[in-house]
Amino acid sequence: MLSVSGAKAQDSTVVFDSLYAQKLGADDYGMRSYVMAFLKSGPNRDQTEEEAQELQAAHMANIGRLADEGTLVLAGPFLDNGDLRGIYIFAVESVEEAEVLTATDPAIKAGRLIMELHPWYGSAAVMEVGEIHEKISKIKF
Repeated sequence: MLSVSGAKAQDSTVVFDSLYAQKLGADDYGMRSYVMAFLKSGPNRDQTEEEAQELQAAHMANIGRLADEGTLVLAGPFLDNGDLRGIYIFAVESVEEAEVLTATDPAIKAGRLIMELHPWYGSAAVMEVGEIHEKISKIKF
């Protein structure tokens, strides 16, 4: 077997780790339920540049708080500057729980962003993205 770099990789057998699966909330398929949020441009985007920057800083601080709490496991912007601004993946059981978390975002409160929430079924490994990200990012938000 060759790796992407062309170096020969060792053959290894992956062994199911029931404790790790339980820690991540995985079902028998290694999956779990989340709520995915699509952040969209809101109706109130007429802030001054300074006000928009302050809202963005508060928005980022809120993302950090939710990530530290473990309820937000993935977040990121779209880069095409369209009406669809970014995504969140919440590690919660219901859209209603995600709505409560969404309401804490200063950019949502100000109407600069709105959220569209959907139940989502994905790999329980998503729960580890934040920890992995900490290991590979030189600059912190």
